[in-house]
Amino acid sequence: MPGPRIRDPRLDFFRGIGMFIILIAHITNNPWTLWIPARFGFSDATEMFVFCSGMASAIAFGGVFSRAGWAMGALRIAHRVWQVYWVHLGVFFITLALMVGLNASGAFPRDEVEALNLQPFLTNAGPNLIGLLTLTYVPNYFDILPMYLVILALVPVIMAFAAVDVRLAILASLVLWMAATAGLNLPAEVWFAKPSAREWYFNPFAWQLVFFAGFALTAGWLPAPPVSRVLVALALLVVIVSIPFAWYKIINASEFVRGWRGDWKVLFDKSDFGILRLVHFLALAYLAWVAVGPGGAVLRRGGAVVALIASVGQQSLAVFAASMVMARVLGAVLDLAGGGALAALAVNLTGFALIILVAKLAAFFKREPWKTARTATLAPTPEVQKWAA
Repeated sequence: MPGPRIRDPRLDFFRGIGMFIILIAHITNNPWTLWIPARFGFSDATEMFVFCSGMASAIAFGGVFSRAGWAMGALRIAHRVWQVYWVHLGVFFITLALMVGLNASGAFPRDEVEALNLQPFLTNAGPNLIGLLTLTYVPNYFDILPMYLVILALVPVIMAFAAVDVRLAILASLVLWMAATAGLNLPAEVWFAKPSAREWYFNPFAWQLVFFAGFALTAGWLPAPPVSRVLVALALLVVIVSIPFAWYKIINASEFVRGWRGDWKVLFDKSDFGILRLVHFLALAYLAWVAVGPGGAVLRRGGAVVALIASVGQQSLAVFAASMVMARVLGAVLDLAGGGALAALAVNLTGFALIILVAKLAAFFKREPWKTARTATLAPTPEVQKWAA
């Protein structure tokens, strides 16, 4: 029988890094967001999350399709979709309850419900509850998991193409991305008293491209790029050239850059996943892949800090869901504290500690310790033995 599968430290580590960055990015008015990678290039931690999710899905689900057939693979995907769907609903309702509670306390200066545009749900709850359950009401803050749900649902479709020829699967992903850039998306506010034309902020038909890029590389549909000085130089060039067009200080100072960004927004648009986002992300991913060495050898020698970050990456769904809830509360606390440097330090470090704790708890429960636990038993006393006889 084959031995236990050894986890790839690269996947866990970079998913962990992504979780920390996503937490920072979602804490309202967080000054630390000025220093996350997204401020210096076209891509951000969302690409990291989706790309790594594609890699993880190829590992977790690809083998089911090849071993048990398409129907069982699709059933496995349906089970995962069901799990993520309930996580999405839980994140929404827990966050909504917390925001209502913060408002009711009267201690916080900002209207937290209005900040997330949740007032329409409270004032028109019945129809919007239907919208929430059918994913036709998707508030911006709660749109990453719905995007992930749709992308997961596309996996059996792509696998059906791959069963014929993997080139068809890759082509299908590209065609779907092009359709998304031409306007294919899903409605986000169907059930409002005055329905709007707003669509999902994260267009799943566009973002599936980076997901299936990770899936294809892990599944072997695309060859891993060689380690080459030319490619390293080219990737560095892409990263460096992108900085002036993404860094806010240069944008504010340069009329040319502002004009270019206005004229060519389609190339780096986040909703429909502009092509420069993919180019920038792949350049960063290649540099990171080269830096950590074959099989992540550098990470295997990384010590306790790397192991801690990787442990967060191993529980990415639980950590992501918890961070979405915690970030709003932490943002409210930061706002209440005045948003200074020391307050930001305390809030962000508290957030880091909390997501590490969530990762540890999720890992603990996944081990199902109750299955192997045994209660200690005391030897019976002579009196008990005599009575039993």
